[in-house]
Amino acid sequence: MWPFISSLCVVFLVLAWLRWRRRLGLAQKEIDHQKQRVNELEATRYEVIAHKQAEQEALFNSMVEGVLVLDRDGKIQLANRALDRMFDLHVDIRGKTLLEAFRLHELHDLLPRLWKEGTVPGVELDLPGIERRSLQVNATVVRDAEKNQQGGILVFHDLTRIKELENTRQEFVANVSHELRTPLSLIKGYVETLLNGAQHDPEVSTRFLQTIDKHADRLTILIEDLLTISRLECGQISMNVQSTDVRAVASRVVEDLAMRAQEKNVSVHNRLPELIAQADPQRLQQVFFNLVDNAIKYGNKDGSIILSGRALDGALLEVKVEDDGPGIPEEAIQRVFERFYRADKGRSREQGGTGLGLSIVKHIVHCHGGKVWVTSMAGEGSSFYFTLPAVAV
Repeated sequence: MWPFISSLCVVFLVLAWLRWRRRLGLAQKEIDHQKQRVNELEATRYEVIAHKQAEQEALFNSMVEGVLVLDRDGKIQLANRALDRMFDLHVDIRGKTLLEAFRLHELHDLLPRLWKEGTVPGVELDLPGIERRSLQVNATVVRDAEKNQQGGILVFHDLTRIKELENTRQEFVANVSHELRTPLSLIKGYVETLLNGAQHDPEVSTRFLQTIDKHADRLTILIEDLLTISRLECGQISMNVQSTDVRAVASRVVEDLAMRAQEKNVSVHNRLPELIAQADPQRLQQVFFNLVDNAIKYGNKDGSIILSGRALDGALLEVKVEDDGPGIPEEAIQRVFERFYRADKGRSREQGGTGLGLSIVKHIVHCHGGKVWVTSMAGEGSSFYFTLPAVAV
């Protein structure tokens, strides 16, 4: 009897052990499954975080403004690419102070004010260097939920282009004022003289009225040139582009300026070959007029002016207006196409003119898709070149 009972006990124990092992295996499988799910969820969470961080970093680096993030000790934690470009940085500045990173005491001195006031708006910085740059800095303190100071953010806006435009505007207004004031002052002076009794002398009154008429014409030309340059810069002039005989247009200009050339005994030679351009004939005539008129004005007495040209590869034409005058100083060559720029201010005032002619030439040529440039040597004359698209054969 006892052996039988013992055998039953053994069988029972074996069955219990097998059942326990089976349950243990199922539990292990469930644990492994739960681990796998946790790992998958963790991986998904990390993937979402990485994706959001990538998005934030892309947004941070795509900003036009430079951004600098500081910790509570004033050390740099983050800087975007725009900031690197503004300061021409080539090293990692994270972990450095403002003074260590930028060597600008004006920027370093901003920090105590920021920690004290909480925000510092509109501080302007001028960066030293060959090409001066102007930046505007806006700074604010970063606080946590308990209003404790955690650091700061500095946002840099590049004002260089705005400053350049403002300087250009001021220079333009000053130049226009001067150009208008000169003939107006002369006209007013002669009119006052006439009103004070000079009108009773026929010879004096005639001479004065002729001078008034000349300066009134100068004002008219100045105003017309100002309107032209304004409309060209704003793209408000539509080009009536058509097949245009370049030589024929130049011939009309030479004929129109023949009297002016004769007064200085200057010979103008039209040696242009037969060139057909895709151009607005009226605007092309304006280009030739300004270039030839300048060559007559600033060239030598008894000198000569030669108009020539050639066809280039790539469906372009090149035209040259060459004189044998005193030439242009090397430092002025890059600026002669600027509005109101004069290489020789004293001689320019004496010769008259608006100072806008070459700027108008540049804009008209650019509107045709061409280029304009000048070569010159002191005492050996100047050569003005421009290109135009040729008519496809």
